[in-house]
Amino acid sequence: MAIRYDEERRIFKLDTKHTTYIIGLTPEGYVGHAYYGDYMESGDVFYLLRTGERPLTPSALPREKSSFLDFFPAEYPTGGIGDYRESCLDVRGSAGCRGCEILYDSHRIRKGKPKLNGLPASFGTEDETETLELVCVDKVLNLRVILSYSVFEEEDIITRSVRLINEGEECLRIEKVLSACLDMDDEEFEMVTLVGGWARERGVQRRRITYGKQMVSSAKGESSHQEHPFLALVTPQTTEQQGRVYAMNFVYSGNFIAEAELNQHDAVRMVMGINGEDFCWNLRGGEEFQAPEVVLTFSGEGFGKMSRSFHDFYRKHLIRSPYLHKKRPVLINNWEATYFDFDTEKLLDIAREAKKAGIEMLVMDDGWFGKRDNDDSSLGDWTVNEDKLKGGLKYLVDEVREIGLEFGIWFEPEMISPDSMLYREHPEWAIHIPGRQATQSRAQYVLDLSNPEVVDYAYECVAKILRSAPISYVKWDMNRQLSDLGSSYLERDSQQELFHRYVLGLYEMQERLVSEFPGLLLENCSSGGGRFDPGMLYYSPQIWCSDNTDAVERLAIQEGTALIYPLSTMGAHVSDCPNHMTGRNTPFETRGHVALAGTFGYELDITKIPEKDREMIPGQIKDYHKYNELIREGDYYRIASYRENHKYDCYLVAAKDKSEALMTFVQVQCVPTFHGKKIKLLGLDSKAVYRLEGTEQVYTGEMLMKGGFIIDFVQGDGMSRLYHFVRQSEDHIKK
Repeated sequence: MAIRYDEERRIFKLDTKHTTYIIGLTPEGYVGHAYYGDYMESGDVFYLLRTGERPLTPSALPREKSSFLDFFPAEYPTGGIGDYRESCLDVRGSAGCRGCEILYDSHRIRKGKPKLNGLPASFGTEDETETLELVCVDKVLNLRVILSYSVFEEEDIITRSVRLINEGEECLRIEKVLSACLDMDDEEFEMVTLVGGWARERGVQRRRITYGKQMVSSAKGESSHQEHPFLALVTPQTTEQQGRVYAMNFVYSGNFIAEAELNQHDAVRMVMGINGEDFCWNLRGGEEFQAPEVVLTFSGEGFGKMSRSFHDFYRKHLIRSPYLHKKRPVLINNWEATYFDFDTEKLLDIAREAKKAGIEMLVMDDGWFGKRDNDDSSLGDWTVNEDKLKGGLKYLVDEVREIGLEFGIWFEPEMISPDSMLYREHPEWAIHIPGRQATQSRAQYVLDLSNPEVVDYAYECVAKILRSAPISYVKWDMNRQLSDLGSSYLERDSQQELFHRYVLGLYEMQERLVSEFPGLLLENCSSGGGRFDPGMLYYSPQIWCSDNTDAVERLAIQEGTALIYPLSTMGAHVSDCPNHMTGRNTPFETRGHVALAGTFGYELDITKIPEKDREMIPGQIKDYHKYNELIREGDYYRIASYRENHKYDCYLVAAKDKSEALMTFVQVQCVPTFHGKKIKLLGLDSKAVYRLEGTEQVYTGEMLMKGGFIIDFVQGDGMSRLYHFVRQSEDHIKK
C-alpha cells in the first residue's frame, strides 16, 4: 500500500518507490508535517513534530497558543489566528473578520484519483495511484477543508490539492487559497526558480535563501514569460547527480505564487498556489471551491532525478493527447517566412517546395481572417479574408492536401481588436474598467471569458472553421496579458473572481475543442512561452517554447524548460539566418540538431533559403524520424550547460532499457586547442558494450561514464555533433 494510517500513533505514511512523506495529528487535531525525503521503512517519527518541546501545544499551555502556531510545522497553515508565517488559507467571515482554524475531522484512503471539477489535473488508475483525503473543519465558520494527496509510486510523485465546502448559510470571503505547503528545518537551502522575459523564457536562477520571504509569482492573468510556477529547494552543492531537491510545480495557467520563507526558528516554509493579488472568492452557503493541483517530488540524487520524475509523470499521468506517443508531423510555419504578406499562391509555393524536402504539414499563421494585414485589427472577426485566400479556406486546404501535406491553422480566440466588427457590436465583452480608457497591448483587448456567452462565441469561431475543412493542427495563441480588470458580466462584489474565472473559461474552451475534435493536434502558445505550464499540457501535448528561434538562445531556453517538462512538449523549429530576432548566423546543421530536442519543424521561407541549406532538410528530417521515438520516450540527462560554462552545451537521451543513447554536443564558442574535449556520459548500462554508430569504435558503458568520450576538436563557433551509441548483442561482441 502506498498510503497507511497508524491509528495508535495518529500518523499517515505516504510511500513512493524511493521517497516517504509523513503527516502527524496532534491531540487537538492540528495536522502537521513530520517528514519528506528518502524512503524510510519506519513511520514512527511523531517526535519530529516537536510537540514535546517549548512552546507547548495549546491543550498543555493555552496561554502560548500563538507561540505554538508560529512554530508548528503545519501541513496547511491558516491565517489570522497566530501563525505569522505565510498562510495558505485566509477566510473573512460574515462578521467581516479574517480568521480560520482547521482541525482534523476524518479521513479517507481510496484507490485511484478523482478528477478536479473544472480544472486540469493528473490522473491514474487504481493500480497506479492511491489518494488520501484529510477532512478538516472550522466549526466557527462552518467550513470544511479537504486536503487531498495522491501518491504515484513509480514516478516518485505526490500531488496535492484543496477543496473548500461552505456548510453554513452565510457567505464566506475566500481571500487566499493556496494548494500546498512544506515546512522543513533549513539545510542552508538554495532556491531554484525559472525566470526571464519574452524571448528568453525559463532561465535557471539559483540563490541562497535568506531570512524573510522570497518568491516568484505572476499577476498577469497567465503563468507568464517572466516567472514560472515552479520552485525547488536544494541543499548546497547540489548537481545533476547528487544533492537533495524538494520541488513543486503548479498545474495552473493563471496567476500564481511560489514562495520560500526562512523564519526566526531557522525553518523554511515552502508554499504554492493561486496568487492572492486581485483574488477573492465568494463562497456562498452550500457551495464548493476547488483549488488547482500542485505536483511535488523529492530527489536524493540531484536535479537529474527530479527532471526524470517530472518527465515520466507528465507523460504518463497528465498529457492526454493521442499524439503523446506518436511522431508529430514535421511542419513548416509561414510566420517568419511571410508575416502578414501572403496569399494562396505564396502558401502553395511553400507547400510544393516543402513536399519535395520531406516536410509533412503546412501551417498558416496570423493574417488569414478579417482585414488582418497587420496586427492592428480583426481579432474576434474569424471570417476568411478571400482577398488573400482566393477561393476560400477549403480550396487552400484541399490544394495543400493534394500536394501531399496536412494543413494547420493559427488562432487567437481569447482576444478582441478595438478595430473589429465584434468590438463594435459587443464592446462590453472586452475586459475593462467602466469609465476608464482600457489599456491596449499589441493593439488588442482581452475577451471576458468569465462570461459564458463570450466563451460560447469564441469557441464556436474556432469550431466553425475546423468543421469547414480537413484541418489537422491548431496553434492557439495569446499575445497579451490581462489588465484593467473589470467584467460587465460579474456582480460588483465578485469582480475579484475575474482572474480565476477567466482561466476556468479558457479550460472549458479547450476541453470542448479536444472533445469535439479528438484527432486534432493542438499546440498552445502565448507570444512564445508565456503560458508553458502543466495546465496547458493537459489539453495540448506540446507548447511553442519561445518566439526566439535562435539556436544558441534556444540552448538555455530549452535547458530550463527540460528541467521540468519532457522534450516532446517543447515546440522547436529550424529558422532562417541571420536570425530574425538576434541577427546571429548559426550553421544550418546546428539549427537542426537543437530543434531535434523538441517537436521539430521549420519556420522559414523554403523557397528563398540558400540551396545548400535546402539540400540539408531531407537529411534533418531523416534524423528526426530515426531518433524521435528515443527523444520522445527516453530519459533526459544534462551533461554540460552553456549557460554555466559559456563555451559548450551537451545533453543526452537514453532509452529506458539503456539499449541506445543519443548525445548532442554544441560548441557555442570555439576555443583553440590541440586536443579533443572529454565528455563523461550518463544514463548507460555500465556493464554493456556500446558501438558509436557510423564507426567500429566500441566502449563499455563504464568506460563512457567514468573514463569519458573524446570529442574531436572542430573549428568554428556554433558547430554541433550528434553521437548515437548502440548497445551490442553478445554475439556481436564475441565476433
